[in-house]
Amino acid sequence: MQKISLTALARQQADRAATAGGGHAAGTVYGGHEKVLRQTVIALRQGAHLAEHENPGEATLQVLHGRVRMIAGTQQWEARTGDLLIVPDARHSLEALEDSQILLTVAKLP
Repeated sequence: MQKISLTALARQQADRAATAGGGHAAGTVYGGHEKVLRQTVIALRQGAHLAEHENPGEATLQVLHGRVRMIAGTQQWEARTGDLLIVPDARHSLEALEDSQILLTVAKLP
């Protein structure tokens, strides 16, 4: 068994995002290319964006801290600390409405 502090990982990524050119930083918590499940902590500075991209499989986004907006086509959803978004099965983007850290969980399609 392995125990991981999401709070500590989120803080580390926030520190990295503060000096990153795009205002965001990410680190894999669990999984990877050889696994179906992948969890990633992502930190975004206020105003930073993750450009529109495809959904690689079933996915959720949990806001660990802050407030974000997900946009898919003409639809958009806002989420704040403690909220869980089901990522739509469509092209989507993400914007940080304030400094934020999220946990992205993806079960990749075969």
